[in-house]
Amino acid sequence: MLFRSGAATLYLGDCYQILPSLGWFDALCLDPPYEFDNSGGGAFRKARGNSDTIIAEGLTEGFEHWIVNPLMCGAVVCFHHGDQRHALEGYLRGCFHRVVLLRWIKENPAPHRNKNYLADAEDWFHAWNRGWEPVGDHHDMHRQVSAPVRPAKLFDHPTVKPDAVMDKILRNLRGETVCDPFMGSGSTGVAAIRAGRRFTGI
Repeated sequence: MLFRSGAATLYLGDCYQILPSLGWFDALCLDPPYEFDNSGGGAFRKARGNSDTIIAEGLTEGFEHWIVNPLMCGAVVCFHHGDQRHALEGYLRGCFHRVVLLRWIKENPAPHRNKNYLADAEDWFHAWNRGWEPVGDHHDMHRQVSAPVRPAKLFDHPTVKPDAVMDKILRNLRGETVCDPFMGSGSTGVAAIRAGRRFTGI
């Protein structure tokens, strides 16, 4: 299914089938399924429900890295879980000229920690080919940004990214076209259109 409106084109379907047929994008911006153990949480898990939603939607099973093709994009931004960082970083370093780790500091992290540290930060890689280096004024070039977690119940989606995070990412990307092949609530598209880019979401 295809929907077009102004600066946005949206596809409903399997991104592994659709994305390779769409051609070049200046940047891919992915918040793909993470690969991690989402058990535990006790009473807080029962009250919140997001952890169960994440499992039910298959968002703990990881993703196929080949969907990021350095011959089809100038740069990629990819959120990830710490448990999948090593393999993802290895793949990106083998494909792109540079890879940098950046971080969203959560001002209101979930209180459960499942015998681990609090999940008070979320990381992403920004990888690029030559000629697609990050842009922005001096203050936009920090490697971290602080913002509160957005309530999932407002968006019917368990992993919504805040405007402040997505706006920073879009300010740092070169080019005019941005694709999010794992589009959820659409926060990447909102930030892309606000930044004057043409957005494609799958």
